Amino acid sequence: MNQQGPIIIIEDDEDDQAILTQIFKNLAYKNDIIFFGDPEEALNYLTSSDVEPFIVLSDINMPKLNGLELREKVHENENLRLKCIPYLFMTTSAEQIHVIDAYSKSVQGFFIKPNQFDKLEQMIRRIVDYWQDCVSPNYIK
Repeated sequence: MNQQGPIIIIEDDEDDQAILTQIFKNLAYKNDIIFFGDPEEALNYLTSSDVEPFIVLSDINMPKLNGLELREKVHENENLRLKCIPYLFMTTSAEQIHVIDAYSKSVQGFFIKPNQFDKLEQMIRRIVDYWQDCVSPNYIK
């Protein structure tokens, strides 16, 4: 896990992208924020780029390739697994089967987005702060 790397957000809803952009601006983390509205483009970026992201925040309900299918492809890629990238789901609603499926694919967190801006901002702060304090095998000194 590269704590200086970009935060990848896979979210096809432009309104949610705008809200998350404002939240990350407010929180003023030094990480670049990279949005993907298309999960296939995100997968291509993750598999073909030398970039080592800090964390991936992914929606579940997306066209073409849903978040669970995307996570499975990321998890099956040995190169990406070795990068120790925390992969978390953030979605507007969840069914128990989605949560079970997510954790069976070794997701590191599953969050339901609150409806209030300030609550979502608090959630994002807690998530990022947690992972900033966490160490991974390839970045321990």
